[in-house]
This record gives sequence, C-alpha cells and structure tokens, in this order.
Amino acid sequence: MTREKNIIYIARLVSLIFTPFYLPLVGLIALFTFSYLNLLPIAYRLLVLAIIYLFTILMPTFFIHFYRRAQGWSLLELGQKRRRMVPYCISIVCYGICLWTLDAIHIYHFVSSIVLAALLVQVTCAIINVWWKISTHTAGIGGVAGALFVFAEYFAFNPVWWLCGVLILAGILGSARIILRQHSLSQVVAGFLVGFVCATLGIALF
Repeated sequence: MTREKNIIYIARLVSLIFTPFYLPLVGLIALFTFSYLNLLPIAYRLLVLAIIYLFTILMPTFFIHFYRRAQGWSLLELGQKRRRMVPYCISIVCYGICLWTLDAIHIYHFVSSIVLAALLVQVTCAIINVWWKISTHTAGIGGVAGALFVFAEYFAFNPVWWLCGVLILAGILGSARIILRQHSLSQVVAGFLVGFVCATLGIALF
C-alpha cells in the first residue's frame, strides 16, 4: 500500500510540475538559445520571458486554482470532462491577452507564433473536450516537440537530443496521467498528437 501511495504521489507531482501551460515558455527558451535572437540583450530576453510566464503560466494557474477552490473541488474532481470548460476558457483568454500584449509592444514574429501555436492547442483541446476528454498535459508536451521540430528546420540545428528528452518526458507525463486515472492511453496519445500538429502548423504557417 505504501508503494502504491508513493507512485500516486510521484504521479501527482509530475502532473503539477509539467502543467499544460509551459509550451510558450519552453519554446521561447529554445528560440533564444538556438536562433539569432540570442544576440538580443539579456534584459530584453528576460522581459519577454517574464511576460510569457505571467500570461501563459502564472495567470491561468492562479485563476483556475481560484475557480477550483471556489467550487470546492479537488484537482481530480476538476479533471472531469464537464468541469474542464471553464479552465479552458480561462487559459484561452489569458493566451489571447498575451498575444495582444506582444502585438502592442511589437515583439518579434517568431515569439508571437509560439504563443499563437499554444493558443491553437488550447482551442483545439477545448473543442474536442465537448465530445471526448483529451489530455492537455500531453498536448502541451506534444506542442513542445512540434515547436522544436519546426525551429530545427528554420535555424538548422540538430534537435535529436532535445526531442529524445521531450519524448521521454512525454512518456513519464502520460504514464502519470494514466496512473491518476485522469486519462486513458488513447487520450494521452491523442493529446500528444494534437499538440504536435497544432504547434507545427501554428508556427510554420503563421
């Protein structure tokens, strides 16, 4: 019983750390590391990362937590399909405000494209959730994989080790969601594929 509790605790910790909202931040860190944007002043890059963190991680997490506490639900209860639409709407609004803010300060197109791709992932998952519960956690990590794939083509760097790390993390995260009985294997795999496709198309086309 103790071993089972430890596994569940680790699964919850993994789910908590790797939220579905980290795609823009991770994508930007990769962009600032491997592209010509690494020539930008460090203060400017930190400012952009702070804006992205505020609107795509901190604000959605805070407001969703506030909503859950107001409803008196646990994290597992919030994960029920019919209760996920408000969190989806909260994250979509926050990402939309982030895009507006980036446009207002005339940020580089590649930066905005990452947030747009993440917004596309959120909207697609929200639409699918009307009929079927899909994993937004693995959609997020799938989006990271898609972003790396596109940026590797654009900036001619070798993404193999990065992608290997992302795939290993996706396996761990997907397993955690299944252990917590939040998703089935098909929902986890579908989430990853949706994230990968949305991020790839969102960044490549826009």
